[in-house]
Amino acid sequence: MSIVVLGVGNILEEDDGVAIYASAYLNANYTFSPEIEIINGGVEGINLLNLFLENDHIIILDTINLEDAAGSIYNIPSYELSGYGLNSGGAHEVGVMQCLDMIELMGKPQPKSNVLGIVPKSITFHMGLSEELTEKFGSYIDVIITYLKTCGIETHKKEEQQTLLKIIDDFKFPSHR
Repeated sequence: MSIVVLGVGNILEEDDGVAIYASAYLNANYTFSPEIEIINGGVEGINLLNLFLENDHIIILDTINLEDAAGSIYNIPSYELSGYGLNSGGAHEVGVMQCLDMIELMGKPQPKSNVLGIVPKSITFHMGLSEELTEKFGSYIDVIITYLKTCGIETHKKEEQQTLLKIIDDFKFPSHR
């Protein structure tokens, strides 16, 4: 079974980038057995269709705009979000859900997919995360790791760890990578 962790969001819109940072954080700080692919899907949306066609299980990391406290974390099967779109209706949310709809229209089997979503505090033009999501980031990573374990994926911390601040700075200043 091929499992992909897909982070979607926009790092230019503050908390909307949390899943991109989480994807980079997982890649920087963990190894996985069996090996899984962790993809920064950014705002690619519908351009990710082949990813959904070629894999058995897609774990979508994203913000999810629900009436709850910032930093609240949800694990929602994607089929429950059909027709709602995720977050604030940005290009990545609409496209990811459309990928699943298109697969159904094509008569192809749907991959198992779910959203590990975190409620944002602020989606505005700013790189970085709000204080609330910065504080909840470790919990978000823990939920992702715990979910991967339920999928039979073992996680191992790398000896050298990168901080969230370093991950964010690498996106702000790409030449530091």
